[in-house]
Amino acid sequence: MSKDSSLTNLELKPSDANIMIRFVGEFNSNLKFIEKMYDVKIFQNGNNLKISGSEDNINLSKDALLSLYETAGQGNEITKETLHLCTHDQDRMNLNKEIKIKTPKKIIAPRSKNQSQYLESIQNYEINFGIGPAGTGKTYLAVAAAVDALLKEKVDRIILVRPAVEAGEKLGFLPGDLSQKVDPYLRPLYDALYEMLGTDKTESLLAKGIVEIAPLAYMRGRTLNNSFIIVDESQNTTKEQMKMVLTRMGFGSNLVINGDLTQIDLPKQIKSGLSHSIEVIQGTDGVGFTNFSSKDVVRHPLVKKIIDAYKYFEEKTKL
Repeated sequence: MSKDSSLTNLELKPSDANIMIRFVGEFNSNLKFIEKMYDVKIFQNGNNLKISGSEDNINLSKDALLSLYETAGQGNEITKETLHLCTHDQDRMNLNKEIKIKTPKKIIAPRSKNQSQYLESIQNYEINFGIGPAGTGKTYLAVAAAVDALLKEKVDRIILVRPAVEAGEKLGFLPGDLSQKVDPYLRPLYDALYEMLGTDKTESLLAKGIVEIAPLAYMRGRTLNNSFIIVDESQNTTKEQMKMVLTRMGFGSNLVINGDLTQIDLPKQIKSGLSHSIEVIQGTDGVGFTNFSSKDVVRHPLVKKIIDAYKYFEEKTKL
């Protein structure tokens, strides 16, 4: 063992053998996954584990193993998603355990410090910005907060806003009525609602207008009172559209604006409304900002690596 390597022991005390079977996985696949994730070696002898590697990696892998063991002890199936979540952001142990959102279909809790800060910010501020790469939970947590506010009767409706393909929102060229034109762009929001409320409840709320689809092109002149407004993919708004959205908010409302500044689809000569609004508004009292990073990604582990690779390449090409 090199001078930079350490060795630590981890003793587990399962109540039955099935817990250890779920914990290690078929052919020790779960342990191998954690070995690869943290560049450590794990030696299993019954309920005892020895972990070798750098001290930092040992500590990270140990936390992940304990999280995995806890999940196995609850009788839950260990899937690839479970493994990723158990190895995701070891700071999760320090999160505010009180921040949980209970919806009819599931309980949602933050999985990273930034996600925790994001939900706290939504609780404390009427206007919030969530800025960062795809897969960091911006949209999902915003929908959870909106559902929570609606069920607790803090707001009367949820309004979902997302730019269409083009910044000018030329919806007339798309087939179907207004709802059919915009639906494809709101699919991530719908999916989150279906998960939390169920299909029947979601469709009922849509039919009653309690959950409303509001394309940017049709928001001018409105004042949105007692509403939870979510603007998704806001990096594809123009400066004028963003200003219009920010000034639609009425009394008793919450506004959450999400976007990824690395995925702007506007023509190069048009500045993103999200980018411009950050310059104008950041530092204003009563407005919350949460900046997400690849560490907050809760999708496949390769998504995090891809985001980091693109970031590294873009920074290198700027030099």
